[in-house]
Amino acid sequence: MDDFDNLDDDDFECLPGGQPHDRWMRLALDEARIAAAEDEVPVGAIVVAGGRIVGSGHNQREQLNDPTAHAEMIALTQAAATLGSWRLEGCTLYVTLEPCPMCAGAILQARVPMVVWGAADPKAGAVQSLYRLFEDARLNHRVEHVGHVLADECGRILTEFFRGKRG
Repeated sequence: MDDFDNLDDDDFECLPGGQPHDRWMRLALDEARIAAAEDEVPVGAIVVAGGRIVGSGHNQREQLNDPTAHAEMIALTQAAATLGSWRLEGCTLYVTLEPCPMCAGAILQARVPMVVWGAADPKAGAVQSLYRLFEDARLNHRVEHVGHVLADECGRILTEFFRGKRG
């Protein structure tokens, strides 16, 4: 995480409203590339609080033999340790793929107020594609979300990974 402390906001394009979503998503994509290099499904995530990265992760299910070792879960755990609280109320999670039900549940439990995701996941997406957990009025917490940020790039890394597996 210390590698990102010296980044200058002026070096990154911001989306409307002044949110530097592209900047942070590019850093999540760096995590996805690490996963690909480790022969893991290339999904990356970072947690940002106060303009700095407090947690980061990439898929490690194969490496750890752990079905819960998704990028989001690792980044959330790291952020909670960094901040000394399981309540991540002042944080934004950036993830290269729309969260699955397990990860969306963890995000809700951690009280993360904002999630920014890249590629849609038509097979397991729990934010918009299959389910809308973040908007379910029956739950005690809502999560704002912005989707499709750098979606082409986020999707391409997944497509290339699985093409390589099939070829």
